[in-house]
Amino acid sequence: MKIGEVARRVGIPIDTVRYYERNGLLPPPARRASGYRDYHDSDIARLNFVLRAKALGFTLIEIRELLQLSDAVEGDMANIRGLAASKLQDIEQRIAQLARVRDALKGLVDACPGRGHVSGCPIRSALFDLQEPVR
Repeated sequence: MKIGEVARRVGIPIDTVRYYERNGLLPPPARRASGYRDYHDSDIARLNFVLRAKALGFTLIEIRELLQLSDAVEGDMANIRGLAASKLQDIEQRIAQLARVRDALKGLVDACPGRGHVSGCPIRSALFDLQEPVR
């Protein structure tokens, strides 16, 4: 099938298919005599793998590694599990950091009466206070 059909079936732009090819996530397809790329169902499966991995937060570098591990049919699944566990730990750390930011911002919003002169705004004061950064 041609690149347009692949893109349509996967639900991504044609340029994204080309981008994944350039970045080694999709092997270069065979070319027809006319010069058109010739894709197969396995390419659609691979692109769906990439999209699902991206949705789970994996970077393109990590996805490339996951694909290499997945392509090694005789490989050990512990390697894939290890990569996924590492990603999970990164996400949990980001969630904890976002929770701290949320709590700090909530405290500032709660402290601001929302009326009066801007010079008395606790949010403004906290943002200008270089002595004590919000964590």
